[in-house]
Amino acid sequence: MPYNVLSLFSGAGGLDLGFEQQGFQLIETIDIDPWSVLTLKKNRPKWKVIEGDVRDYHPKFKGEVDVLIAGVPCQGFSLGGNRDPKDERNTLFREVVRIARSMQPKIVLIENVLNLRTMCVPGTREPFAEHIAASLRKIGYSVIYDVFKMCYFGVPQTRRRFVFIAIKGELPRAYHLPAPGGTTTIRPFLYDLGQGKGKNFANHNPKWGFKSAVHSETGEPFDANEEAIPVRFSRTGSDGNPIRSFDEPFPAVDTATVWGWAQGNVKAARFEKDRNNGKYIRNPAANVTLWRITASHLRTFTHREYARLQTFPDEWEFIGSNKRSIHLQVGNAVPVAFAKVLAGNVKTVLDALRTGQAFSAVAEYQGAQLRLLG
Repeated sequence: MPYNVLSLFSGAGGLDLGFEQQGFQLIETIDIDPWSVLTLKKNRPKWKVIEGDVRDYHPKFKGEVDVLIAGVPCQGFSLGGNRDPKDERNTLFREVVRIARSMQPKIVLIENVLNLRTMCVPGTREPFAEHIAASLRKIGYSVIYDVFKMCYFGVPQTRRRFVFIAIKGELPRAYHLPAPGGTTTIRPFLYDLGQGKGKNFANHNPKWGFKSAVHSETGEPFDANEEAIPVRFSRTGSDGNPIRSFDEPFPAVDTATVWGWAQGNVKAARFEKDRNNGKYIRNPAANVTLWRITASHLRTFTHREYARLQTFPDEWEFIGSNKRSIHLQVGNAVPVAFAKVLAGNVKTVLDALRTGQAFSAVAEYQGAQLRLLG
């Protein structure tokens, strides 16, 4: 019998899909976002997908739960959010603890953003990370947690994620968290799409002609064999040169930064902004110079290209009412390749618990090719 998994705060299914790729059977999955729910139902019609608030969720199925997984909302902790210690979403981990107390899964896995480690519970000096771990220890789990840099786990990003793994009772002998591998670059994930291949993929309708008040599409003639290169269109006052190399990982894919392609006579240079007469001046006293890109052709990334960077398989179709509703699903997702690494680690723990033997690490990291599996 395959091990089973119950999924909370599932979003577009990155964590669920990684566990599926390791052979786990999904019991139920729940999320409050209706578009994420439709995405899950579209891609996995046989899954039991629930649209609802986890705070109102009380599992009714019978039988043992092997693993409880939860991509708890991160907006209250994230630098991309409001970083408010009092954000009510910061306490949603308590619902994971509640359900774990009720269902008694063998393992609980919680995933969140790096900045969880730097915030404290309001009115105390206790870091949220240790507060969450203590809550799980109180109901009988041994807890280990760490930060993982995605480019060492098959994901072409420097994004970092915070992961808790809680094991009912004692840790198996010799247990350890997944170990990093070599660096994963963006070339295997993006190069083909940037050069005009794969046009029939879902969520992929590339169109040149990016309109911008900052960047310029010049229409100048260029060699048609010149490759398109990835560039950053937003955050023009930060993050260094916006032209990216195919042979490095990307910065973190998030729900705000806009990326795209430039082709032909590509240049990037810093310019001073007219802070007296220019538009959208937030701070007239600032002296930050801004990056501007000029090229013969410009276009933004498609949702499929963002999904590739999050290591979703090409057949995984995102459903949304507009570009933003899809972009949020992709940007908030757990990268599938990393989820598969975590699932491999968890599966080995379950084997050790079942047999009473020491933990024996499997080949958890297989590099960029993880995207092609499943």
